[in-house]
Amino acid sequence: MKNFWFISIFALCLACSSDSSGEETITETPQDDEYIPVPDSNLNFQVPSNFPDATYDISNNQPTQNGFELGKKLFYDGKLASDNVVSCGFCHIQDFAFTHHTHIVSHGVDGALGTRNAQPLFNLAFLDEFTWDGAAQHLDTQPIIPITTDVEMNSSFNEIISKLSEDQTYQNMFKDAFDNGEISSENILKALSQFMVMMVSSNSKYDQVVRNEGSVFTEAEEAGLAIFEQKCASCHAGPLFTDQSFRNNGLPIDAQYNDIGRKRVTGLDEDLRKFRVPTLRNIEVTFPYMHDGRFQTLTDVLDHYSDGVQEDVTLDPVFVQENGSRGIPLSNLEKDQLVAFLKTLTDNSFIFDDRFSEF
Repeated sequence: MKNFWFISIFALCLACSSDSSGEETITETPQDDEYIPVPDSNLNFQVPSNFPDATYDISNNQPTQNGFELGKKLFYDGKLASDNVVSCGFCHIQDFAFTHHTHIVSHGVDGALGTRNAQPLFNLAFLDEFTWDGAAQHLDTQPIIPITTDVEMNSSFNEIISKLSEDQTYQNMFKDAFDNGEISSENILKALSQFMVMMVSSNSKYDQVVRNEGSVFTEAEEAGLAIFEQKCASCHAGPLFTDQSFRNNGLPIDAQYNDIGRKRVTGLDEDLRKFRVPTLRNIEVTFPYMHDGRFQTLTDVLDHYSDGVQEDVTLDPVFVQENGSRGIPLSNLEKDQLVAFLKTLTDNSFIFDDRFSEF
């Protein structure tokens, strides 16, 4: 990816004023060499004991306090969009585990509508690919998609660098965060990654139970876990609650979007209408559900799996029973128990963590 470098040139400015004696005095503006850097320190990125190893190479972009703060400022700043309004945080709201309840699909500049629901942002350091169709292969490059897409932020890195370079605060923050101090596309993306890498959600009731930290499941939650392990865990696997695969789960085709899914990336017919298996962590607060936000409740989702799975040429075999019927058999009681279990995946300590808050 081409890097765009900007060289800041500071000129000496002279200002004239009059003192009480009526004599003219000259005041110099502060020089660039008078800038005092803010001391920096590495942040402690910890892999939870019940998690897999991180896939993100921390050694290649070590999160620091200054890099994290710069990434957070960029994340919440509308300057990254052509209209100076739509920030990353516009569609990824912390209270909802960095999703957006009121938007079924993402809203971009000038009210433009995308075709997909905003995915949650956490545990990104443990993922292999990003977005609903896996279009991004690395966390450092993932923000390029929403930043440059016309129905999202509709901007360019040339435009962003120009804006940030006119801002003295950003000039100083980039100097504090990076050795070369450059306001460049590379450093913008690295700062965003440093902020997002630290978004680790691992302290739900479920985590506390599996780590033997004193919490225990209720009877309904325990029953829901058993059903989950039997009927759901083949796709929503492991501590991340996703096997990171792409599957067609038999959703009826939405004529409004007619989203071809993973095929848009690979061009393969076998990937038609396949989408990333989403994590179920914090699922209680990340509605609406599915790639196009068509379901409002967890019960709606379970009703689809029990009674609404449609035949399709790429329907995943996991949704075809031995007798040829489609879907996952679930009684109403089992659905209630599953919902009870899924709510144990809510991590309030992450959702209300001040480190990630805009204010």
